[in-house]
Amino acid sequence: MRRSMLPMLVVLGVGTWPLALTAQTSDVPAKEEARPAYKLRPHAIGFGFFATLGTNWQLEGVEVGYVRRMQRGLAAISVSGRVGTFINESAMIGGTQGVAFGATLAGRTRMKSVAQFGEEEHGTAIGLDMTLEVTGYTSSNSPLSRTQWLAISALPAISLGSGDAAHFGIVIGPTAFLGDGKPVVRGMLGFRGEAPLARRERRP
Repeated sequence: MRRSMLPMLVVLGVGTWPLALTAQTSDVPAKEEARPAYKLRPHAIGFGFFATLGTNWQLEGVEVGYVRRMQRGLAAISVSGRVGTFINESAMIGGTQGVAFGATLAGRTRMKSVAQFGEEEHGTAIGLDMTLEVTGYTSSNSPLSRTQWLAISALPAISLGSGDAAHFGIVIGPTAFLGDGKPVVRGMLGFRGEAPLARRERRP
């Protein structure tokens, strides 16, 4: 009787061992499974300062708008409004005249990281990206011959920020102003920030 029980115990032990391993594997918490480091907050507010570069009359002002962060393709697209004034860079005193308003549609590429501060998962990246934008302007009491024009810009940037955090950048590049007469190309300099909007918590 004892000899017949020993083989049965061995068979039961071997048979239950895989079941025990399966039970232990199923007990692994879901939080340990691979998943994205953050959940993208798609809505953000953008703000900044912009200025055309060159001699004589230049345009300087501020901008604010809505930014939509994307899961795929471009990093973000934005719609913003601008207001600025014309400044005569050649004049020492009294070189301000008129006001200009603009509406901008822009797209920003994903950042190519070149350095990082902090921990690998939660650090802040520094990198390069590109902003392409189209802006329509109208002006009042402008010192220029044209009062309305369209501007197309390609603006490389040095950017700070990664993941779901705020994003800051210095953009500088060429801008082509199209209107009456021959197109004019000027440089554009901008300091921009982007702050994600907080999520609304769902109530049960």
